[in-house]
This record gives sequence, structure tokens and C-alpha cells, in this order.
Amino acid sequence: MGCIQSKTSHFPSPDQDPSSLLDSGPDPVNGEQVDPDQVPAFKEFGLAELRAAANGFSSDLIVSESGEKAPNAVYRGKLKNNRYVAIKRFSKQSWPDPLQFVTEASGVGKVRHKRLVNLIGCCAEGDERLLVAEYMPNDTLSRHLFHWDKQPLPWEMRVRVAYYIAQALDHCNTENRKIYHDLNAYRVLFDEEGDPRLSSFGLMKNSRDGKSYSTNLAYTPPEFLRTGRVIPESVIYSYGTMLLDLLSGKHIPPSHALDLIRGKNSLLLMDSSLEGQYVNEDASAMVELASKCLQSEARDRPDIKFLLSSVAPLQKQNEVASLVLMGITKTPVVLPTMLSPLGKACARMDLTAVHDILLKTGYKDDEGAENELSFQEWTPQVQDMLNTKKFGDIAFRDKDFKNAIEYYSKLASMMPIPSGTVFVRRSISYLMNGQPELALRDAMQVQVCQPEWPAAFYMQALALSKLGMETDAQDMLNDGASFEAKKQNSWRN
Repeated sequence: MGCIQSKTSHFPSPDQDPSSLLDSGPDPVNGEQVDPDQVPAFKEFGLAELRAAANGFSSDLIVSESGEKAPNAVYRGKLKNNRYVAIKRFSKQSWPDPLQFVTEASGVGKVRHKRLVNLIGCCAEGDERLLVAEYMPNDTLSRHLFHWDKQPLPWEMRVRVAYYIAQALDHCNTENRKIYHDLNAYRVLFDEEGDPRLSSFGLMKNSRDGKSYSTNLAYTPPEFLRTGRVIPESVIYSYGTMLLDLLSGKHIPPSHALDLIRGKNSLLLMDSSLEGQYVNEDASAMVELASKCLQSEARDRPDIKFLLSSVAPLQKQNEVASLVLMGITKTPVVLPTMLSPLGKACARMDLTAVHDILLKTGYKDDEGAENELSFQEWTPQVQDMLNTKKFGDIAFRDKDFKNAIEYYSKLASMMPIPSGTVFVRRSISYLMNGQPELALRDAMQVQVCQPEWPAAFYMQALALSKLGMETDAQDMLNDGASFEAKKQNSWRN
């Protein structure tokens, strides 16, 4: 559900009423609450907002969740308030009845917990069926177990995953959400603190064209193979397969694992990279728990409380932060505080507001280009230039962006001194016309014209955001804010 670094997911919406935030109530496991500032209240989103947030559902923004591809994929998105989210997209055939989809999503949205990737919204508009959840910046358990780059997941972190996911399942059980569809290493994600969480998408009832479990039959609960039905005990079986993943660091069919366990060769299951990180008694306890969960008869499997009581004593480094255990550096980006109205509009990608601000500002921030026209010798060429500017400004005012681009392009080729304002106006016109690459080119040209004009950086940030280049966009916002502060200080002096 997310594998790209989130920068601003911890910021509450600036236009959100704090009283509307959902209070999750006490954590049934340890008495703690979900911070309401972190999780906005569940809402129905408009399709236009989510489409814009995911850059038209660009394939470049698809992030990993159980290997799914478009249209049934998960996208990284950024809402207008700069909150990063994960957007799960279904086909209409998955949920033909929009009311049923919204009702089911709303029910899942009420199940809030710090060990869950909480659902914060949905959309059922036209043929689209979309879920919106918190964004998790530190990838999936599958990535950290099977496709790690720097270091394998350490033993203590694997125990923490087992315990935290048991906490999540216990809370779901308490909230009468006893069924979880296809619990696997893709459904466990790591938040900005490095703590593992369980994806809320698996709490949705089985959709019409989906499958309750992955196509790998070796990991499918026996009762589902026999009857096609999912029961609460199926979740315990899936938890057992996840324990095998944690123990071995690879996919081991449960039947093979059980054969090893029965033959007293359980330590052969262990990931060789973990050597020296655990005592054999703890590893054996985890193996024994996996064995109990993987019993073929549902009635022979333990309940969730047993999972919690079994894993809790195996934790030996509770005081060590997950990021430290995983060797991950937390690098949150703080939004600039010295943003002008134009900067703020660009940060939230509000094209209409940007247009309105540029219209009101006119050419007053343009250094030299406007005056150059006034002092030139009055010639037919100058008159043609002034008429071209006039027609471009009228088209820009009337939101006729296609003609604005045409007139401003002609004007840019005629003026002896390039106008930063003309390039700014043509840049937003390109964005309004769905051409972010050309908009970025013009925004960069503005910086050439006026190297310290904040608008140059803000417009680059806006174009970069539209292209999905969020890190670069954030850098441009910071640069714009720096020049904004510099300008204000010069005025004070």
C-alpha cells in the first residue's frame, strides 16, 4: 500500500475542523488512543479530487500491494491539503452496487487503531470504486523480508511484527471484524516511525471479481479450498503462514514446514541471516506457535488472545525504536512557514487559486520587461507587441488558456527583454491545458529571467508536483520560501 517516502502525512488538514475528527477511543490492548490529529474523519471524496491526487491514476504512482496492477491497484496520492494517501482502485464489476460499497467502506472506516493502516475515505462515482487510506512510507513486510537492500530484517523486528499484527487482529475481532481477507507479507506496511501496521483494505468483504486469497494454493487455508468460504479461523491459518515468512525469510509451503517440525528439524526453517540474534528457545516457541496456527482443522487452531500471550514474552527490546532496529533514518519534510498566498496555492496544487492570484498581481513583480515597452521608440513593431500582450492578457483573464498560450508564445518571441510574468502566465496556462512538462520548462525560464523571484520556484514546485516529482517539488517550495523571507527582511531594513 505504500513504498515511497511520505513527507507530510503527519500534518492535519489546514481546513479541517478538529471537532470533526474521529476519536478512536481507548486501545483495547494497551489503553492507548489513535492520535486524532493523525487520522482525519472518514469521508466520501469526489472523483475529481482523487483523480487529481493520483495524477490521473498515473501508472508511475502505483505502489505495491499484493502485486496488483491497474485497474485493481493501489496508488500513491497527495490531497489538496498536502496529506499523502494510498488510493485503492477497484473495477465497477468488483462492487456493482455503489451504496453497498460506500456502506462497507464506512464500516471499515470506523475500525480505528494505531496498528492498522486506517481507512479515511472512499468514492463511488460513475464506474469508479475507490478506497482512501493513510499512506505508509516505509514499504511492505514483503520488501523487507524478501527483497531487502541494506540489511535483512533483524530477529527482534520480526518478533515485533508478529506481536503488532496480533494486536491489530485482536482489535478487529473486538470490533466484530473477525474476517480478514488474505493476510500476507504484502498486507503489512511500515509507517513513518517504522512500526508495522495491518492494511485495512483486507477488512473489506470479498468483492465479486476478487479472490479471498492469493492464487498460491499452498498458502490458502484448507477450509477455503474445500468450501470456498472464509471463516474467522482462516485468519489464524494465514497468521501462521506469515510467521513462517518471518522465521525463514522466504516462502516456505506450510506442508513442508510442518514436515520439518514433526521431524524435530524445526531450526532448519530459520533464516541463516539471523544466526546469533536469538536464543533457540525463543525460535522454537515461534515455530511451535506457527505449527498450532497451521492445523488443518479450524477447531484445532488457537484464538487471537493466545497469539498475543505467546508472542509478548519473546520481545526483548521494547525500548528500541523500530526505525533503529530496521536501520532506517527518519527524514520528514516540514512545509515552509514563510509561504506567500501564491506559494500556498502552489503547495496545495490549486490551479484556480494560482490563476486568480496571478491575475490580481499583474505585472507589478516583473523587473524591467514592462517598462522596456514604455521607453521604446513608437514603431509598428512595438504596437504589434502591445496588441499581442493585450490579447494574451484578455485570453488569460477569460480563462481561454489555449489562446493565452498562443499569444504569449508570440509575445515571448517579440520582446527584446524576456518577461518573467509572461512565462509565469504561460506556465499556469499549460497546466490548465494538461501539459505539465511545458509548464515546468516555462517555470524554469522564469528563474532565468529573475533568479530570486519566489514565483519562479513556486511555479516549478507546482509543475513538479503535477509530474509526481514530490521531493524536487518540496525543494522548490523551500527555495521559494527562502527568497520570500529574504525579500521581507530587505523591506524591513
